[in-house]
Amino acid sequence: MTQPISLSRRTLLGFAASSLAGTALPAFAQPEKPVRLILPISAGSGVDVIARSASPALTKTLGQPVVIENLPGAGGITGAAAVAKAAPDGSTLGLVSNNHVINPAVYKKMPFDAVNDFTPISVIGATPLVLVATKNLPAKNARELIALLRARPEEYNYASSGNGTVIHLAAELFLDQANVKARHIPYKGTGPMVTDLIGGQVQFGVVALPAIQQHLRSGAVQAIGLCGAKRSPAAPDIPTIAEQGLPDYDIEGWFAVVGPAKMTPADTKRVHDAFVKAFESPDVVDAMNKQGNVIQPTSPEDAAKFFRSEAARYAALARKANVSLD
Repeated sequence: MTQPISLSRRTLLGFAASSLAGTALPAFAQPEKPVRLILPISAGSGVDVIARSASPALTKTLGQPVVIENLPGAGGITGAAAVAKAAPDGSTLGLVSNNHVINPAVYKKMPFDAVNDFTPISVIGATPLVLVATKNLPAKNARELIALLRARPEEYNYASSGNGTVIHLAAELFLDQANVKARHIPYKGTGPMVTDLIGGQVQFGVVALPAIQQHLRSGAVQAIGLCGAKRSPAAPDIPTIAEQGLPDYDIEGWFAVVGPAKMTPADTKRVHDAFVKAFESPDVVDAMNKQGNVIQPTSPEDAAKFFRSEAARYAALARKANVSLD
C-alpha cells in the first residue's frame, strides 16, 4: 500500500520565516509597467481564486497594476515555462502550486528545471483539498463511497484537473489507501472538471476547497471529506477522510510565488515583501479565512528548501502510483 505523503500545515509552517509587516516598500523603477502574474492553471481553480482575491492589495503593495494571466496546460508546465523564459526583472511572476514540483516526477521530459530555472520568492500558504461527489451519487461520506466502489469495482469514474496533478495524485492516494478502484478521467483544468462533476458526467474527484465552496453551499455537489489532517474553519461541518476510516490520509495544497532565475536579491526581496504585506492586509486576510487558506509566508531561502523537499516526496509517490507521462 502506498505510504501517504504529508502536505500538512505543520510541514509548511516549519519553513515559515517572519514577515516584514511594517516595512515600507519601495516602488518599482517603472511604476506604469504592469506586473504579469502568471497562473499555470485554468480560471476557477483554487489558486486562481486566491490570486484574484489578493490582486487589489498586490497592486497597492507592488506600486504597479497586476495583470493576472491564466496559462493552463500540461499540468502547469505551459504557464511555468512562460515564467522561466521571462526577463528576471520582477515584471513577470508565477503563482504556482504542488504541481510545480510534481511535474519532474511524472513527465519524462521537462522544458525547464522546476527548481533551478526559477527564483523562489515565498511559499505563501496552504489550501484545503476536499473529495467531492455528484449530488446523485448514492454515497454521502467516505465510508459509503468506499463501500460503493468495493461493491461495483471500476464502474465509477473520478475526475482530475489533469494527469499527474496534485488533484490526480490525491485521488489516487485515496483509492490506494481504501484498496478500491475507479476510472480516471483527466480534464484540462479545474473549471471543466467541476462543470462535469455538477453535470454528473463523472462521479467524484478531489478539488481545492476555495474552488468548490459555492457549489457545496448550493448543493450542486456534495462533500465526501476533507483531505487534510484537520477540519477547516471555513467548512467545519465537513469531516476529514482520516476521521472516516483512513487515518493516514493527509494531503493539502500549497501555493507559492516564483520568478525567473537570476532575479537580483533586491528585486527578490522587494517582491517578497510586497506579497507578504498584501497577504497581511485586512481584506485579503478576511478572504483567505473564508476560503480556509492558512497564510504563513516563508523567506526565499526557506521556499527553496521547501521546493526541494516536496520534489523528493512527490517523486516517491509518483513511483508508487506508477504515474508516468510523455
